[in-house]
Amino acid sequence: MRNFVFVFLTVFVALAQRPAAQQEEVHKAEKSWAAAVVARDLAALEHIFHDQLIYAHSSGAVESKGEYIARLRTGAQKYDAIEFQDINLRMHGDAAIVHAHVRMKGQSNNRPFDNRLMMLHLWVKQGGSWHLAAHQTTELPK
Repeated sequence: MRNFVFVFLTVFVALAQRPAAQQEEVHKAEKSWAAAVVARDLAALEHIFHDQLIYAHSSGAVESKGEYIARLRTGAQKYDAIEFQDINLRMHGDAAIVHAHVRMKGQSNNRPFDNRLMMLHLWVKQGGSWHLAAHQTTELPK
């Protein structure tokens, strides 16, 4: 009986800690995404982005993983800073939705921007790693 109780409690504690651990993993993935975009670390972004990424900008432009990475590679899209002002995260099994207010500074098509945005990210866990599957931003009033 003691063995059963011990096994039960061990499994219960492990399952109870799983959502918190996964939330921490997604928070780390968010930070890794922002750092990689600012640094134009294309190798990191190749891993972070899901192969079927939908990347929707506040301008209304929508790009695939390849299109977005190409814009970063050529310098058509550059970020000087991405600052999170708040983050709201919801777990859904092996998927996570992140809603945040962010400030993004940089250049797009050689025009500087300094935008306050509402951002929505969809992360999916595959092969033990979190991948950004969808990005959507909406510009907030200044």
